[in-house]
Amino acid sequence: MKLLTATNATQGHRHNDFDWCVEGELVHIGVTCARDQADPDGGCGCGRAFAGLNSHRATTTAMIREIPGFSDDDYVLAIRSSLEQQGYDSSYAEHEAAELRILVRDWPVGAIVERRLNEIVVREVMQPDQEADT
Repeated sequence: MKLLTATNATQGHRHNDFDWCVEGELVHIGVTCARDQADPDGGCGCGRAFAGLNSHRATTTAMIREIPGFSDDDYVLAIRSSLEQQGYDSSYAEHEAAELRILVRDWPVGAIVERRLNEIVVREVMQPDQEADT
């Protein structure tokens, strides 16, 4: 299954990039605070970040990775668990998992993406052998 994961690849492309996630952890699109709602370069950073499901930290870069053996049910459970750990309503976990699968389905494995509020675009596509060098 292709999934969105944290990466430090292409960090520094933008002057305000950051990566506090665990390399390779599953990420999702977190909530954007009032400070960043109109400006992805706002002071908080949440308007340009992906949120780590396990670390609950953030990164401005994510990579599409193929995770063998990971099922749809596993994905929903990971999202639900992360939301519950953070005190959020987890009833939308299944819907969020479906949206994230749709988001990445047409991008190749190795694509590095960035977020600018509601827009997510490919920065670069890494070849599988390049990933080990990041």
